[in-house]
Amino acid sequence: MIDSMILEFDRALRTVFGQARSVRPTPGADIPESDLDETERRHAAALMRINHVGEVCAQALYQGQAIVSRDQSVKKALTHAADEEVEHLAWTESRIRELGGRKSLLNPLWYGGALAIGVLAGKLGDRWNLGFLAETEQQVEAHLKSHLNSLPGQDMRSRAIVDQMATDEIEHAKLAMRLGGEPLPQAARAAMKGASRVMTSVAYWV
Repeated sequence: MIDSMILEFDRALRTVFGQARSVRPTPGADIPESDLDETERRHAAALMRINHVGEVCAQALYQGQAIVSRDQSVKKALTHAADEEVEHLAWTESRIRELGGRKSLLNPLWYGGALAIGVLAGKLGDRWNLGFLAETEQQVEAHLKSHLNSLPGQDMRSRAIVDQMATDEIEHAKLAMRLGGEPLPQAARAAMKGASRVMTSVAYWV
């Protein structure tokens, strides 16, 4: 139990304060940098900061859900999805640096809140745990697609990252439902969307 707690604490520290690493090549890394003006660069960096915050929250959600999951196959699936989300962390963090931006100053707060939500979702049982995961990924996918419409058209490096992230999120949602996820009630989906709007609005600036 103590070893497990140490490992989970280490994961949290690495997510919030460390530098993530990716096994897969960063999407768009071979695309020449676009000629963005200062306003476009700041806007793209802010959008990538939002996406980075989303991945910080995803790590915490997966961690919280896996900690309390009763099914080993579910734990394994959550861990695998979390590993892919680490790659998303690395991609967005790298792109933020390239654009001259910074990560959110509130990342410890985002992580702590998402971890608590993940534990709560996991406590409801694996069907609702997986349903919550699927709904989260579906909302993230929609959110990423909205960023493809908002990013500067010539910023192909950022767009390649966001596009691949959206593809991965779709697969995570499908996996959760295949493992037995239960669709969430409408009220729960609406509450999640409301919380997401608050997070994205704040993370754009802070």
